[in-house]
Amino acid sequence: MSDGTGEFLDAFDPDIPAQPAAKGQSFWRQQAEYLPAAGLFLTGLVLWELAVRVFEIQEILLPKPTSILSAFSEQFSTVVASGWATFREALGGFVAGGTLGVLMALLATRWEGLREGVLPFAIAANSAPIIALAPISNLWFGITDPVSKMVVVAIIVFFPVMINTVRGLTEVDASEIELLRSYAASPREVMLRVRVPHALPYLFNALKVGATLSVIAAIVAEYFGGPRNTLGVFITQNASLGKLPEAWAAVIIGSIIGISFYGAILLAERMLMPWHVSFRTTET
Repeated sequence: MSDGTGEFLDAFDPDIPAQPAAKGQSFWRQQAEYLPAAGLFLTGLVLWELAVRVFEIQEILLPKPTSILSAFSEQFSTVVASGWATFREALGGFVAGGTLGVLMALLATRWEGLREGVLPFAIAANSAPIIALAPISNLWFGITDPVSKMVVVAIIVFFPVMINTVRGLTEVDASEIELLRSYAASPREVMLRVRVPHALPYLFNALKVGATLSVIAAIVAEYFGGPRNTLGVFITQNASLGKLPEAWAAVIIGSIIGISFYGAILLAERMLMPWHVSFRTTET
């Protein structure tokens, strides 16, 4: 065929040897791509420090970065322990919501009637704000039970995973499916050879969004109560006492968790989808 369908299918045929990858950029050139972001970040910190000092802003309103760094150092073991507890809640909800979203997408792709019936409920669940879900979940599972936070995270993650996976599984070139069916391929083979590879970029985009949302949802859910060794409770307690540097130190840990979580999903994406066009490099 002249439309590239054969090449697309050959990419997933284990009997055909993989083509050698194009030579990538050098290590230092890749690192240089992050310099603008690092420079902007450092510039922002310097301007923040200068603004607080020059305009004599009270630390109860906006602490200096140096004060936050000092509090971060002093409370390091406490905020790390709290961050670990919050991460477990975020991870548990992320796995539950992501798994349920993928399974529901597979079922919805197989039965169109199910897709039409489930989508309105998924949209309704996604429209519910976290501040409404958290108190209800605390009442159902107990305010100190991590499951109550995982449920909130799972609901938040479920919708983007399901919607994006359904789109990836259904928006497939009809000629690719017809080609496989002409070779008497079963629905299972069509799913594994065409639909699933096509849906992987959509799925990983949803997982990267869900990774950051899961941390946010877990922390916000903790604002409505939870164990003392969690980031949300730590932030609210210190903020209510006027200890803003300590609260900001916990925010830093939350940011680190979110970035690390996102990076883990990105690494998994690169490992499972090395064939995708977004990861191809060419010589310059």
